[in-house]
Amino acid sequence: MPRGIDHLVLCVGDLKKARADYEALGFTMTPPAQHPFGTGNTLAQLQGCFLEVLAVTRPEDITEASGDDFSFAAFNRDFLKSRNGMSMLVLQSSDETADREEFLKKNLHVYAPFDFQRLAKLPDGREETVGFSLTFLGDESLPDMGFFTCKQWRPDLFWKKEYQTHANGAEGVDEVFVVAPDPAAPVKFLAAFADATDFETDEGVARVRTPGGALGVYTPDAFEARFPGAFDEAAFASPFFAGYAIKCGDTGKARSCWKDAGLDVRDSGGHPWVHPKDGLGCVISAA
Repeated sequence: MPRGIDHLVLCVGDLKKARADYEALGFTMTPPAQHPFGTGNTLAQLQGCFLEVLAVTRPEDITEASGDDFSFAAFNRDFLKSRNGMSMLVLQSSDETADREEFLKKNLHVYAPFDFQRLAKLPDGREETVGFSLTFLGDESLPDMGFFTCKQWRPDLFWKKEYQTHANGAEGVDEVFVVAPDPAAPVKFLAAFADATDFETDEGVARVRTPGGALGVYTPDAFEARFPGAFDEAAFASPFFAGYAIKCGDTGKARSCWKDAGLDVRDSGGHPWVHPKDGLGCVISAA
């Protein structure tokens, strides 16, 4: 079954500062929450997907990866040794068992099942327990990038309209930007991961279309042409998540919001974008 984008994991060194930075970018952020395995987060809920701003908050609680047991917290801790930015792509799930069976049939590298619960603070101040079932995958062509599907146990407690209106006009994720020197293997993996057959190709770009947003794989030259000066040449040595585009009803709203916040706003084909130095390691564009 085709899978849309569930959320993006945006890894940062300082959760409190990052929350304030994302508010300056025009996102309404949820109250901070703590995971039982050493990481904490704050979210920007969109329409059917969200941005997870994540930091290591209790390193003493991190369990290391072992065998088929993937460690979400250890992966993001190690990611932060080199940079802030998008560390993981998460797609939607309605049945984690079916996901696992499908991925194994496709000969994808699937890790052991993983479930967890945490407290979530609701807009009225109450705290409720929410839970998630995760199916982690890996691909040898994308060693520094993480992937999993996520099924929510209580979406009625998770999604709240009070958190889904944003000053920058964000409504969803339009595209995730992947940069790879050789796009062939990443495109093949992402298509299998999303169970997608809808592709769009352009010079130096291949987009895997999902029911909720595109997964765009760019050559370094194609990305540089679209977002000139976003990253140093050294960043393009191996595949990485370079950022994302938010879907807006009015891109002018995002442009004004970002300029009013004093951010470095640039333009590409009529679409405003924020340089990674203001996007916490990510290009953030409005579409």
